[in-house]
Amino acid sequence: MPPSPFDAQAARHYAEGPPRQVPGFAGLHRMMNLLLAETIPNDSHIFVLGAGGGLEIKAMADFRRGWRFFGVDPSADMLQLARQITAEHAPRVDLTEGYIDAAPEGPFDAATSILIFHFIPRDQRLETLHQIRRRLKPGAPFILAHISFPQTEPERSTWIARHVAYGQADDVDPVVAAKAREAIGNRLTILAPEEEEAMLREAGFTDVTPFYAAFSFRGWVAYAE
Repeated sequence: MPPSPFDAQAARHYAEGPPRQVPGFAGLHRMMNLLLAETIPNDSHIFVLGAGGGLEIKAMADFRRGWRFFGVDPSADMLQLARQITAEHAPRVDLTEGYIDAAPEGPFDAATSILIFHFIPRDQRLETLHQIRRRLKPGAPFILAHISFPQTEPERSTWIARHVAYGQADDVDPVVAAKAREAIGNRLTILAPEEEEAMLREAGFTDVTPFYAAFSFRGWVAYAE
């Protein structure tokens, strides 16, 4: 797995980023909660891949007072931020530094991974999905959301430019914007939505259903076989 892109400085400002950069961020969390609540009980144990920052766990913990969480993240700084953000729910939140192999076998009642998979290299995506699947009870829901758009040109370049433009101020320096476009294009692993869905099915998930589409972001709910 790649090293975490979130050092101490990035972690300090992380909580400000997603609400500005991700269209409908609060709505994404509410949809996640509603989809989970459709099929899992109030005393469920939920696995969170990429738990650093804590925003995702806080949203779920606020929504259901009986849900418990186990989260992993490779960044100690991001996990420290997560502990601060989820402090009021601390007895229900277990956070561990590491990657998915640091997580217990479960089985968990559900899993989530929000704004994480575009950091995972392509050659590790399918195995990561397999690892999530085998930690879930049969029928357990998995909520997945991250950057996903067409990867053929000229669509790919157009979507990279749109993604950068949405997350930055209107008066941003063109040089800064160009560097951001280069970073998005070269440092993230972005797949087309149809490839994302095919990979979920190959990993053993069924009823793969898109539930969120906001500019350059996509979200799916799927269920463990």
